[in-house]
Amino acid sequence: MGVVIGETAEIGDDCLIYQGVTLGGTGKEKGKRHPTLGDNVLVGCGAKVLGPFRVGDNARIASGAVVLREVPENCTAVGVPAQIVRRSGKPVYFADDVDHTSISNPTLERIAALAGRVAELEKKLDMYKNPIHTVDEYDDYVI
Repeated sequence: MGVVIGETAEIGDDCLIYQGVTLGGTGKEKGKRHPTLGDNVLVGCGAKVLGPFRVGDNARIASGAVVLREVPENCTAVGVPAQIVRRSGKPVYFADDVDHTSISNPTLERIAALAGRVAELEKKLDMYKNPIHTVDEYDDYVI
């Protein structure tokens, strides 16, 4: 509940820290164990900034992010664990970026395959329900 600021944390001028933020340590360090925020840093709701590193001036940390390493000046960190997604207002692209709008949906593909199989089986079932067929028609339907 509230904001947690560790005893060795340092906060620069004009920082904005929303509710539920933790500026804490990881329990592995001796001496300086909490983060240092530069000037004009924004830390979103519920973010966790853990460890003895610096968050640079004008940095932004997204709500719910878990920051475990340094955030450079003028950068935006997002995610768990946090990653830099913007530098000086420009998006940062990763080598493994995927175009999420054009990837296939394996669930829909599987449902379509199952629907095709059901139609095939219904056709075979109809053939056996309606016995007025020639012998050649039965050759195509091997169960």
